[in-house]
Amino acid sequence: MRAATALLATLTTLFIAGCATSPPANVENICAIFDEKQRWYRAAKASEQRWGTPVHVQMAIIRQESTFQFDARPPRNKLLGFIPWRRPSDAYGYAQALETTWQQYKDETGRRFADRDDFRAAIDFVGWYTDASQKAAGISKWDPYNQYLAYHEGAGGWSRNTHSGKGWLIDAARRVDYTAKEWGAQLNRCEDDLD
Repeated sequence: MRAATALLATLTTLFIAGCATSPPANVENICAIFDEKQRWYRAAKASEQRWGTPVHVQMAIIRQESTFQFDARPPRNKLLGFIPWRRPSDAYGYAQALETTWQQYKDETGRRFADRDDFRAAIDFVGWYTDASQKAAGISKWDPYNQYLAYHEGAGGWSRNTHSGKGWLIDAARRVDYTAKEWGAQLNRCEDDLD
């Protein structure tokens, strides 16, 4: 009985470890990412076809949010400057989706079993979110800068300009914009091979 329990525990651990995905070796080049993670390319294209947001815009948002870490979380705040304390939010996974927003995504799309640490679900979430931002605030799906601001602040916050006093967020949106433009050019050179 002990041997069977130990075997089951080992197999469960190996299964969970096998499901976890390490980040791509080169997170600076979208062609290298998709060459290494071919399933990610298929998932990104499926999301683009479903929601209309270009692959390079969705990928730039995920890169900014998690650097492709499946289990990314915001860093903990420090109590008294050195004691690890609470996290500022329950954001989690590739897309750093909040639990309430993720639940809304699952409810609206019918994807009841979607997990925030699954790349296919995370990129579909980003497509869904950018589609909602376009519908609610008129932000072009081809505008990574403003899509990222709305991704962070919500379409209502973006409309109220809540990001204006947040220099760190403006800088992050600029990075997303730059990355998306670079990756769009890279993808033009390798997309035929990926297809």
